[in-house]
Amino acid sequence: MKDHIDDPKTLVSTEWLATHLRGPDLRILDASWYLPDMNRDAKAEFAESHIPDARFCDIDEISDLRSELPHMVPPVEKFMSRMRAMGVGDGHQVVVYDGAGLFSAARVWWLFKLMGQTNVAVLDGGFPKWVAEGRPTSDQSPVIRDRHMTVTRNNGLVRDVTEVARAAKLGDHTIIDARSSDRFDGTAPEPRDGMRSGHIPGSKNVFFRDVLASDGTMLSPDDLKKVFESRGVDLSKPTITTCGSGVTAAVLSLALERIGKTDHSLYDGSWSEWGMYHDLPIATGND
Repeated sequence: MKDHIDDPKTLVSTEWLATHLRGPDLRILDASWYLPDMNRDAKAEFAESHIPDARFCDIDEISDLRSELPHMVPPVEKFMSRMRAMGVGDGHQVVVYDGAGLFSAARVWWLFKLMGQTNVAVLDGGFPKWVAEGRPTSDQSPVIRDRHMTVTRNNGLVRDVTEVARAAKLGDHTIIDARSSDRFDGTAPEPRDGMRSGHIPGSKNVFFRDVLASDGTMLSPDDLKKVFESRGVDLSKPTITTCGSGVTAAVLSLALERIGKTDHSLYDGSWSEWGMYHDLPIATGND
């Protein structure tokens, strides 16, 4: 059994959710999102089957559509209006899951934290584990009742390209890249057209799947520490997580939170931004 699995501020088990499923102040969000090469339709899958009373949280739509970069953080007002439309507000305990196991749900967990919401957790193992255990599913839409949400943005949780460039130059933060090792090394092409290959100089590579067990659940805090340390991550420094477009970086942010490290932030533009600007330095291989 893992250490302290059920923490309503970070990660809860399927057992915990099943026990609390009918709680009046519980709100469940399906935050499924997939890369094009996964060949999956998140909305269609949700319409067919989801955890009872779940609402679909579209991270591409609940974003700053003025930006050319994918699913960037939305303006506070947009976040508030979308949450209200889903009936999510003050006093609710939110549980976020996705259809891949533990992939995109962490991005929404991080977004809630950015917006000052603390009572939000990711479902460990996600929908695949829930279904594998024979737990209930539904194809019905819940009754939505408006609930106001008070938002106080925590700007310390997000970094822009200027801040990341400064951190990389000064070396006063540990930058952790959640992409696969071949993309980090620059030996595999980027999935987005026009992207350079490689990584931010000085950054460390912890593939997001390396913080997950074979069943898609997150490793124990002790094992998470071992993974970070084995990749050369200096946990004594503030950390910045990054990836391809700011989604799997949040898996690492969640893992850092699980080991009690709170001085972490996420580079929202990630490689979609850094790899696009030819005046920014890149490294390849193990540099």
